[in-house]
Amino acid sequence: MSQVEESIEVRVPVHTAYNQWTQFETFPKFMDGVERIEQRTDTLTHWVTKVGGQEREFDAEITEQIPDERVAWTTVGGEARQAGVVTFHRIQEDTTKVMLQMDFDPSGVAETVGDKLGFVKRQVSGDLRRFKEYMEARGAETGAWRGEV
Repeated sequence: MSQVEESIEVRVPVHTAYNQWTQFETFPKFMDGVERIEQRTDTLTHWVTKVGGQEREFDAEITEQIPDERVAWTTVGGEARQAGVVTFHRIQEDTTKVMLQMDFDPSGVAETVGDKLGFVKRQVSGDLRRFKEYMEARGAETGAWRGEV
C-alpha cells in the first residue's frame, strides 16, 4: 500500500467546502482523470476514471461522514483498491483547510512506477488546487448532503 497526504487552504467557509465535497457527481469538474461518478445510494458511489489511457471502474462506499468535519471512504469492488478521508478545518470564518489522506494499492508495472515517481501525489495536489479554484470562483456550493454515516 502507498499513502498520500495533501492539504490546501480554500477561501470559503467550512460548511461551503464540505457541502461541495458531498456532491460527488461534480468531481469531474476539478478531478483530473475522473470521467464520471454516479451516486447510487447515500453511501455508495460508482466511479469511472481514465488515467494514462487506462479506463477503470470501481465502487466506493462512504464509511464515515460527519457534516463540516470529514468524509471517509473505501473501495468495495472493481478495478481499484483505495481508502481515504478528507477533513475540513476552520482557519478563519471564510477560510477552510481541506486535508486529504489516501491509501492506495497500485496494480501492475505502470501504476507501480507512476507511484514511485510521485504521480499520485501530484495528481492529488492538482485536484485539490482545482477544487480551490472551482470553489473560490463560485463562492458557493452546488448542493449539499448533510446526513451522517
